[in-house]
Amino acid sequence: MRQSWKDYEEAADKGPVALGWKILGAIVLFVIVISVIGWAMGWFSEAAKVTQEQFGPSALLKKYEWFKDVSAQLDKKRADIKVYDGRMTAMESSYKGKSRGQWPREDREQYNVWSSEAAGVKASYNELAAQYNAQMAKFNWRFANKGQLPEGASEPLPREYKTYTEN
Repeated sequence: MRQSWKDYEEAADKGPVALGWKILGAIVLFVIVISVIGWAMGWFSEAAKVTQEQFGPSALLKKYEWFKDVSAQLDKKRADIKVYDGRMTAMESSYKGKSRGQWPREDREQYNVWSSEAAGVKASYNELAAQYNAQMAKFNWRFANKGQLPEGASEPLPREYKTYTEN
């Protein structure tokens, strides 16, 4: 529908208020449309930002490195626990048949120190294994699954570490 000068003259004859309401209505409608478009674009832009932060190459590299570091720490803690267990077993076998009260005092103290240190390493292992397992369970960290290894990696990271529950 095309408007002519006559239409504007008729509108002016009706008074400036009617024309003002039409103009104001058009402005409000325009602002609403622009606001909706801006909101939608902001929503998509935020989604793109989060995707880049969580799945971008640098984020994946940092996460992979974190998994590798924690995996190495867990392996070290397991080895330390075996060392403590081996020391305590060797000491126990050297006093086979004797109660701990019959051991020399320094050996009882050393055994207690090793036992306490082993308990600390086990607790530390459990804490770190729980963190590893929780992170691996998150959907945005599952890139470490077998078949999706980064270039140069030959072995997949363990899917989960079993917590060390021995006394």
